[in-house]
Amino acid sequence: MADYNKILDAGDVDGGVINVVVEIPQGSSHKIEWNRKQAFMQLDRVEPAIFAKPTNYGFIPQTLDEDGDELDVLLVTDEPLPTGVVVEARVLGVMKFEDDGEADDKIVAAPADDRHTGNAYRSLEDLPEQLIRQIEFHFNHYKDLKKSGTTIVKSWGDIAEAQAVIHESIARWGEQ
Repeated sequence: MADYNKILDAGDVDGGVINVVVEIPQGSSHKIEWNRKQAFMQLDRVEPAIFAKPTNYGFIPQTLDEDGDELDVLLVTDEPLPTGVVVEARVLGVMKFEDDGEADDKIVAAPADDRHTGNAYRSLEDLPEQLIRQIEFHFNHYKDLKKSGTTIVKSWGDIAEAQAVIHESIARWGEQ
């Protein structure tokens, strides 16, 4: 497996298209994470099945969020994508999120070329309200069996706010 951070960059952030590396397929309860030091995907833990991911979950290469990991992405597709797949994705917005009091934002995106939906997802407003509620519920509760009350969805931001978060994370990557 290649080191994604050496062969990919964040993408055309100002143009609204980013590179996303899938870590966890939609519907999986396996917490798979990119191990940056070793340059491989690693199973961190197995979560209870009731906390399976409502979307594909991945990261943007050459970024660092405030938590010290690559910036997370919630990638909306109709079917799960396998771990390690790289997707050119359209930025839809950002979920402002805190985990144990620490900022851990999630960029929300959809494939840039989605002929199944006719590229219907262009912003958060285009996503089904039920999906937004499921995402919010998941992230507010996925640690309840271990450390209840330690995660909270603070707010949702538009494309411009998401792009600002991405640019901050690219700058943080460049400072390391």
